[in-house]
Amino acid sequence: MDGLFGRERRALGPGAVHVPDWLDLPGQRRLADACRGWVRDGPGLRTVTLPGGGVMSVRSVCLGWHWLPYRYSRTRDDQDGGAVPPVPSWLADLGRAALAATGHPDAQAYRPDVAVVNFYDGDARMGLHQDREERSPAPVVSLSVGRACLFRLGSAGHRGRPWTDVELYSGDLVVFGGASRLAFHGVPRLLDDPGPPGTGLRSGRLNVTLRESGLDGP
Repeated sequence: MDGLFGRERRALGPGAVHVPDWLDLPGQRRLADACRGWVRDGPGLRTVTLPGGGVMSVRSVCLGWHWLPYRYSRTRDDQDGGAVPPVPSWLADLGRAALAATGHPDAQAYRPDVAVVNFYDGDARMGLHQDREERSPAPVVSLSVGRACLFRLGSAGHRGRPWTDVELYSGDLVVFGGASRLAFHGVPRLLDDPGPPGTGLRSGRLNVTLRESGLDGP
């Protein structure tokens, strides 16, 4: 991102932190290349249909556990039924490093076993929702690569105001845990900034979220 003023780390709520420019350009490139490989080696990006019939505008791929509205599965039940590949150790290490960067006291104990990769392009957006399929109260680690977006964080009690809005650019980190772990959050819109050259993305935005499921068994 270009600009006259640097962006500062910001608390978005209790237990929620935004760290601008946390992931350097080689790290962004590695993440984008890995996401491309996960898509290529499986049945591809999927479009999720919600129980009410609505279709999400983002497309996704999952590691560790496959997210379905509103549960997890070890198999890609809405695609080819195949087994979900595990979260690679380097990505779990990245999650621990990200958590440590926010000063979280339990960063080294973090064991993310779910990665949900969402790809935004065109007019894609994400409505306000809670990440509540996990049994673990461990924080969610969110990394952005590519096109900038507006990120909105609300409260855990309802979808309405007050909200905290923040612009996320390529390389930005958001962590939300504690009292904000079940906060409603979403992406109302993408911004015009396409991201820096060299990320490996021709267009669009990748968002990788890491979570501890707290789930056992197959």
